[in-house]
Amino acid sequence: MSNFKAVIVFFLLLLSGNGMLEAAPTLASVIKAEETDGKPPVLVDGGLLGALGAGMDEVQGKLGLSVDLLDTWSVRSQKAADEAGALVEQAFRQPSWSSMGDFVLLSAIGLGVFFGLMLAGRLLARYIDNHRLIETRPRIQALVSYAVPYLFPALLTLMLTLYASRFVQDTLGRSLGLILAYAGSGGVFCAALVLSLSTLFDVGHKRRAVQIIRQYSARSLFLIGFFAALSDAMSSPLMAQQIGRDLASCLSVLTGLLACGFFAYLAIKLRRPVAHLIRNRALAQRLGQPALQESLRIFSVLWYWPILLMLLVSALNLLGVGEGSERALRNALLTSGLLIGTVFMSTILHHWFRTRAQRSGAYKERFVSVIYALLRVALAVTFIELLAQIWGFSLLAFASDSSTGKVISDSLGHILLILLVTWLAWVVLDTAIQQALEPANPRRGSHAPSTRIKTILPLMRNAIKVILVVVCTITTMANLGVNVAPFLAGAGVIGLAIGFGSQQLVQDVITGLFIIIEDTISVGDWVVVDSSHAGTVEGLTIRTLRLRDSRGFVHSVPFGQIKAVINHSRQFAYAYFSVQFTYDTDMDKATELIREAGQQISNDPLLSLSLQGTLTIFGVDSMTLDGVTITAQFRTVSGAQNSVSRAFNDRVKKLVDKSSEVHFAQHYPQGFLLPVREAGEGTAPVAQQARSTVLLTDMPGSRSEGQ
Repeated sequence: MSNFKAVIVFFLLLLSGNGMLEAAPTLASVIKAEETDGKPPVLVDGGLLGALGAGMDEVQGKLGLSVDLLDTWSVRSQKAADEAGALVEQAFRQPSWSSMGDFVLLSAIGLGVFFGLMLAGRLLARYIDNHRLIETRPRIQALVSYAVPYLFPALLTLMLTLYASRFVQDTLGRSLGLILAYAGSGGVFCAALVLSLSTLFDVGHKRRAVQIIRQYSARSLFLIGFFAALSDAMSSPLMAQQIGRDLASCLSVLTGLLACGFFAYLAIKLRRPVAHLIRNRALAQRLGQPALQESLRIFSVLWYWPILLMLLVSALNLLGVGEGSERALRNALLTSGLLIGTVFMSTILHHWFRTRAQRSGAYKERFVSVIYALLRVALAVTFIELLAQIWGFSLLAFASDSSTGKVISDSLGHILLILLVTWLAWVVLDTAIQQALEPANPRRGSHAPSTRIKTILPLMRNAIKVILVVVCTITTMANLGVNVAPFLAGAGVIGLAIGFGSQQLVQDVITGLFIIIEDTISVGDWVVVDSSHAGTVEGLTIRTLRLRDSRGFVHSVPFGQIKAVINHSRQFAYAYFSVQFTYDTDMDKATELIREAGQQISNDPLLSLSLQGTLTIFGVDSMTLDGVTITAQFRTVSGAQNSVSRAFNDRVKKLVDKSSEVHFAQHYPQGFLLPVREAGEGTAPVAQQARSTVLLTDMPGSRSEGQ
């Protein structure tokens, strides 16, 4: 189906070729030229569509198509039916038993001789296969199994039947018997011949394809040979004299069409096994002869198209369409050669440009693809023009000589020019955007694209695509002859109504545009929006902001609802520490522990990657009822402040636990619990050492002991 679509596209491109080569002359110039020649101008309304509608009759006349052909065959079939009715009526009125006996006799002789020779051939083939020179050669055995029991008996049966017909009177039954023997022998001979030739390929990796061909082709080959021989026999003057000219002609055409139909069905059904036989060769041959291998691969894909084309020409010739059979066959052969040559050139261009594109940069690769597409179009136009000239019709002459053709080529030229300019603009802009987003070969010292570029450029790319598609569609419709003024007016009214009815949407779009331009938010940032939504920015559209919070939930926030944004992911951040100690803690010792914890973090191989400086200690920041607070901070990369803070708290806790002079403050009055302070070495009695190390100052016992 894609091939037929390509043919239609190539046909349209061909009609536009003349217009592009002549700088696309306008309709006014065509009319002026016709007026100068003294001929009345031919006005074609409706652009390309109108020109195509007006030129259908002219193209039909150029192609030589006639609607009388259907009427001719209708009359011929009616006459054939009358002749068949006359034969049946004559058979009922005056039955010719001798004629029927001749038919039965010749049919029996043919069938009997064939089956007898077939059985004898099988016995002979079995005897030959058991010979010591052949039993080790399976291909020769397969050839003998098809040739001896079927091929030679078919030929001998036909000869013996013809010889036996010399002793029978010349009647209709004799002719029908000979035709049946001829058709049956032709069917058997065709099937046996093709299957015998298939044994030549029955080797190695091709054996499976040969098995498929043998399995599915025997019946179809017999029907092809049978109906082809029957069509040939029905076209003889003797049959036309005996059963009627129109009846014989109709039967000949019908059986010929059946033979063409079965042949086409078989070619399509066996296209893959036959392609396997054509292109698959030994590995050494494939590597040693790459050009020949590529040619065989192309031919393996196209081998059945020339056959289908010749069958189509044969079918049209049988129906009486076109010219004589010799010229039609010649044109079919030239068309097949042109088709194979065109595809071969297309494949060469494909491989050459693919190799060139792999060695070039991004811009060169895209422009090489444009040049490759233009060359493919030129190749297609050349193919269509040569094909048309082979069959006696020139599309370029139609586009240059006919006024309708000039209008068609003019419109198609403008359309193709619009498409080409749109394509080139998209190639340049899209390549620039892709290079900015993902540089293919980053130079030394170049930086990766920023998140702002990654956010703005995809939106810009989509906007450019929409603008180019809209402009290209409107201009193409105008060249096609469609009045685009109502569309533009309707679009303006609809846009105005949408603008009034969706003010919130417009607000979201405008706010989002300024947020993106000012680079307030970028993809990948951790932000807090209006103190109600927080998370990582996953995407920015023209209207909404998409966040994913710490629990994995996705928040979609319209830009118009955003009043304030707290961005935690810009340039750097601070890991701020606030540590509170008791009043009896040595502040110098506490500061040393904090500095030691900061040094451990700076020396950590992983955490040091997140730092942008050493620890800064601000000293005693405040003194409250709970204790004394010392503050410090690290400057870190954005997003790493929380991990650094957790690591610092862990290290400070461990260092304070090991120290007897530094204590964390508690959130209750410190006079309520006081640790026992040793007065000196050896001065405390043994009874005091056995008591608890913590004294409650409000207990009476502690006061009496103190006194």
